[in-house]
Formats: sequence, structure tokens, C-alpha cells
Amino acid sequence: MPHTDLITTERPGWQQQLRDAVSSSEQLLELLQLEPAQVPVAAAAAEQFPLRVPHSFISRMTVGDANDPLLRQVLAVPEELVETPGYGSDPVGERGSANPSPGIIHKYDGRVLLITTGACAINCRYCFRRHFPYADNQNSRFHWRETLQHVRDDASISEVILSGGDPLVATDRQLAELVGLIAAIPHVQRLRIHSRLPIVLPDRVTPELVKAICHPRLQTIMVVHSNHAREIDDTVRAGMARLQRSGITLLNQAVLLAGINDDSDSLAELCAALFSSGIMPYYLHLLDKVRGAAHFDVPESRGLELMHSLSARLPGYMVPRLVREIAGEPGKTRIY
Repeated sequence: MPHTDLITTERPGWQQQLRDAVSSSEQLLELLQLEPAQVPVAAAAAEQFPLRVPHSFISRMTVGDANDPLLRQVLAVPEELVETPGYGSDPVGERGSANPSPGIIHKYDGRVLLITTGACAINCRYCFRRHFPYADNQNSRFHWRETLQHVRDDASISEVILSGGDPLVATDRQLAELVGLIAAIPHVQRLRIHSRLPIVLPDRVTPELVKAICHPRLQTIMVVHSNHAREIDDTVRAGMARLQRSGITLLNQAVLLAGINDDSDSLAELCAALFSSGIMPYYLHLLDKVRGAAHFDVPESRGLELMHSLSARLPGYMVPRLVREIAGEPGKTRIY
């Protein structure tokens, strides 16, 4: 059963919850009543890419289950230390010419991505940016005006994407300021925000946040990230309803992960849970080949099998697109 003893009627604010996130394997296993012998943990892997997970996400894990699909996404394991040919530090080509100035990633026509912050509420072990040089891409509020000059100078850019890290780690005031600067650029029509916080730390979705990210001149899209139906509980659904009532388009990106969601039942349940929460199951990504995550990889052939199964079980509007991101390509490559 889920670890419900962490849920109280009077939860601390989202920023306090962020500060209180669990950062040690020992504490995480203790909360889940798991012995170290049951779950191999790699301290060296956690040193390379720190463990970080909020209590609100832990509360949806199952006590005593060493194979819990939410736990497997965040726990540093020995497999991360195995060097695998073909897996590197920049799997989707975000450096070099794609990173024309600090804090900007411009790979695709018509849209540009801003690294709003390098911080996240949760460190997912399969993260394709786990080796990204955030120190070279500092983009604080003091640099935003300079960074956005790249957008002002390119009239072909109609969409600005806030990413990170996780952009919702920024305060409401900071976000409102940034959104205002973006809205002042005449040729920008859409604001897209990629965030895991509405899933892992749903108390972040406050009325103040909604006000900060919604601008009357921009169409706002929120792309959340959920990989398993158990990640979506009543608190998540409440946050999604608040965003939806404000006219924000809600999409989900999931990653196909071995041992977590690589079966048709798990994927069908995820798609149904997303849709019932007002979120369109948009993308299902094949794993980006980032160093340290090879043990999560699912072969493309298996991905296609799963998509055929989903298409037979679900209405078309609930079936995500199976895609792979290939460095240097003009967009994501659709597999199914």
C-alpha cells in the first residue's frame, strides 16, 4: 500500500517541501521499510548524480516493495556505473551550435528553449540532461533580458519553451517577470512550460502560479511528465483541474522504461489516468541514450509491439506518439 503516513491535512508550503526532499538512499529505504540487502544501492552513482525526491512522491510508493515503479525511477543503482557503448553525455545534441548563448537551446525552427534553472524537485535517474553543463548556462533573472535578445532578433521564433532543470522551481514573482518579458516580444505567440513539479510536488500548482504563467497575449501549454499511473493521485488531479480552468493546454511526455512501464497494462493505465485528469497523452519517448541509464532502455521493436497493443485497447485520442529524439534531426522522429 502507498506510504500514506507522510500525508497530512496541513502540509507545508511547496518551497518547504522542496527543501525537505529526501537526498539519501538510507533515508528513502527507511521510509519504505526496505532493508539495504533488498535493494542494491550505488553510493558512487549518487555522488555523480545526486538522489533527490520529495516526500509527496514517496507517499505514492508502496511500502516494502523493492520493485516499486516509482522507487526505481529515483534510486541510484549499480547499473548506472556500467559503461555502455553508444551512451554519452549529450544524447540529443544540445551543445555546440544548438547552444548559441548561455541559457538558450535552439535546435528546431520556430521555437527556442530557455534553461530557466538547473534545479529540479526530483532527480530522475534516466534524465537526458543529467550531464548537462548547467554551470555554463546560468540564466538567472538578471540575465533574462540579455538571453531573450536572441529571441527578439529572430522573427521566425513563435514559441518559447521554459525548461531546465525545472522552471517551476522558480518563484511566482520570477516567473511572472520572465513571462512578461516574453510576452513583450511581438512575434512570440506561444509559451510552453515543461515541468515535472505538478506531478511530483502538486502543491506547487497554486492560484498564484497560474496567474504568473498565464498572459493574455500568449497561448500557454504545460507539458508535464508522468511515467506510471500511480504517480497520479487526487492532489495531482486537483492541480491539473486548476491549470485547465485557466485555459492552459495540458500534455504529457512519458519515457518508455524497462521494469517500470514496458508492458501494455501499465501504459494503458497511465494513458487512462492522464486523460481522466485532463492531460493529453502526447509523447512516449524511447530512452535518450544518456550515460548511466542504459539499464532503462527498451528496444524499439518492443516499443512498437506495445503501441500496437495500446492502439487495439484504447481510443486513438488516448494513444501517445512513440518518438525518438535524434541529435541533428529537425524534429523528433516519430516511430509510431
